[in-house]
Amino acid sequence: PLLAGVSEEPGETAPLPQQCPSHLGAMAKGDMVALYCDVLLRGCKGADASDAMSKYLLEKLKMKENNWLGIWKANPELFVNSEDLIIPSVGILVEVTWKLPQSSSSQLKASVSVAEPFSSNIVNIPRELVDNILEELDHCVPLLEVYPAEGQDNAVFEIARALEVVRFFHDFIWRDWDADESCETYLALVEERINLWYDIQNGAIPAPVGQRFKKHLEKYKVLRLESIQYQSNIEEEPTEEEFVECWRKYYEVGMLCGLLKIWEDLHLRAHGPLNPRILRRRKGYREDGKTVTHVVAKTMTAEMVKDFSMDTLLQQHKNLNVALESCYSGDTVVVFPGEYKAVNLSMLTEDIIIRGTGRPEETMIVSEPTHDSFVLSKAKDIKLMHLTLVQQGTLDGIVVVESGHMTLANCVLRCEGTGVCVLPGASLTITDSEITGAQGAGVELYPGSTAILERNKIHHCNSIRTSETSHRSLGGINIKVVPVPKLKMKNNHIFSNGGHGVTILQPTETSTSAGGSVESTASGDAEEDALSKLIQDLRLEMNTNTLDDIKDISVIHS
Repeated sequence: PLLAGVSEEPGETAPLPQQCPSHLGAMAKGDMVALYCDVLLRGCKGADASDAMSKYLLEKLKMKENNWLGIWKANPELFVNSEDLIIPSVGILVEVTWKLPQSSSSQLKASVSVAEPFSSNIVNIPRELVDNILEELDHCVPLLEVYPAEGQDNAVFEIARALEVVRFFHDFIWRDWDADESCETYLALVEERINLWYDIQNGAIPAPVGQRFKKHLEKYKVLRLESIQYQSNIEEEPTEEEFVECWRKYYEVGMLCGLLKIWEDLHLRAHGPLNPRILRRRKGYREDGKTVTHVVAKTMTAEMVKDFSMDTLLQQHKNLNVALESCYSGDTVVVFPGEYKAVNLSMLTEDIIIRGTGRPEETMIVSEPTHDSFVLSKAKDIKLMHLTLVQQGTLDGIVVVESGHMTLANCVLRCEGTGVCVLPGASLTITDSEITGAQGAGVELYPGSTAILERNKIHHCNSIRTSETSHRSLGGINIKVVPVPKLKMKNNHIFSNGGHGVTILQPTETSTSAGGSVESTASGDAEEDALSKLIQDLRLEMNTNTLDDIKDISVIHS
């Protein structure tokens, strides 16, 4: 027998054997990203991804010349009416014979027959019913519906792992709207979706939200398939009723597609639609471990490089954008005085240092007005030093730390829109710098973020452009407190920010004040005690700072 240890008593429906165990569930996130992005889909455009996964599975299937046993998890609708469904699938033990398909792009199918002894997860399922259904299907079923049984040879074990990998790709990664994506953006999307899956699994995204997303994704796939099948069944010119039904199905699928895209773009997060994502994969360090210093200057002279050591690997660029494009983690970008623009500042993924060579005002980087973002980072550790950043026309914050850690040292940030934004889980250190002109707060800390501010000047930041002082101004620093962010301030000067130095945005239901009525201009012992307790709860270290606004620290209830 192909499988030992299963009852062979005639006329009895035996229990199903164990299927090969899952391995993706125990895989670390970085390993899964590497598997799909660096191995299976390496160099793939969106349109080629499905074919690449089929080729991978084909290579594994070629390892097994003989038949093998698997559990066919069939759609219950093949066996019972849809209103009677109470189980996700009907499992049947089958013997699998696989043959090479005519083309790698065709759907992989397996030729199956009922294995002996007759085994199922349905105790009283008639053998004759199963035989009849398989007969109608010409004994061919989708290969992804077959789960290899445990206890067979190593080739079958490898097939089981490959089937799980391909199944996960089609269940959670693949989208039919990815066809137009280039290689770089597509692999970045794959990484984002894997991150999304892990966030749902580990509870970083609330379970009800994650379940709702998966439910809508499954519904979209079902409706799309129904729409395709309905149109293919119309043999002649469609009737008026058929035409209307086609449009109804098309509209329903389109609406679900749009909803899923919005959810993915927001990464199911709570910090709002205007916060961007970086669709670029991290390259990491070079394989040989070497680092490069990229020198950016309009014209290059020997005097410029005399201070570099003899063993420094130098690359010279006239364009800051090209220099950033060439960077790997560990590199340094040295920018000589001048005015520059660089779209790649909005896609920072590598752990690099970007530094000017003179005073901050001598090396000026200006945003591109046609782009939404200016400086946007998800690098693990990145530093910007001795630079002036001038924001012109971009919608997002002058600097947005999406994840990881960023250091701004001896920089001048001339804002036109929002100031520096630190998103949930990210961290920021600002030292010896100046932030001015933001329409909102100079620094905004989102829930769960971390910031250290030392010896900075934050001034003339206001939520509205008016000479009038508003008690609703977000001031120099705005803190959103659920969950608790961490802020350490030392020797900063915060002034002329339209009313307040530091504001704490606290949801009304979490207020700890007496009666929940602490206003930004309130006074009195009860309010002061509530504010002191809130500062203690937030772990704010505020010593040695100079706050010269009308109200040093205020609480605003949302």
